[in-house]
Amino acid sequence: MADATHILRTSPVIPVVTIDDPRHAVPVARALADGGVRIIELTLRTESALESLKLIAEEVPDILLGAGTVLTPGQADAVVSAGAQFLVSPGVTPALLGHMLTLDVPVLPGVATVGEVMAVLERGLHAMKFFPAGPAGGPKYLAAIGAPIPQVQFCPTGGISLASAPDYLKLPNVSCVGGSWLTPSDAIENGDWQRITELAQQAAALAVSP
Repeated sequence: MADATHILRTSPVIPVVTIDDPRHAVPVARALADGGVRIIELTLRTESALESLKLIAEEVPDILLGAGTVLTPGQADAVVSAGAQFLVSPGVTPALLGHMLTLDVPVLPGVATVGEVMAVLERGLHAMKFFPAGPAGGPKYLAAIGAPIPQVQFCPTGGISLASAPDYLKLPNVSCVGGSWLTPSDAIENGDWQRITELAQQAAALAVSP
């Protein structure tokens, strides 16, 4: 149950969303779903993130709801209680990973080095978040990792755009990418849900190599 490989196959792009006002949470989630992206990673970067998470869980049940920026065991417990269906961390420590693996939801731990990939693989997980993708080496780095460790599937996140996403998605060890470009802050603040739906449609149309 802990391995998130099936989560990565949900969409070519997992929207990485930060919401300041919980009143925007449900409209954002619905706009993404209307555009064909039925998954969301809601970050815990705001004080009201837990409230937004609960609202989406209650009112948009047809979207796969993940909690991102999970940094502590306490946060992991809180978001699962609030309705998160999978957990995403920017990196991992033995304590955090160990605790997340005790919870009954898929886990997508963040890695940036070969050693970190191997450490997570030792815990039985074959799906990982590669973060921060751009600064950490981009597609060339992931292609190099794929040679000695082909059994791991990645969701690179960080500095990826609609234009650069195909460079990652063509790699055999990349199942999807994470992107914040689907939910621009100005679109959220202005209630431009149609724009978010259109960006989601573009993302959903991205092809993933077999």
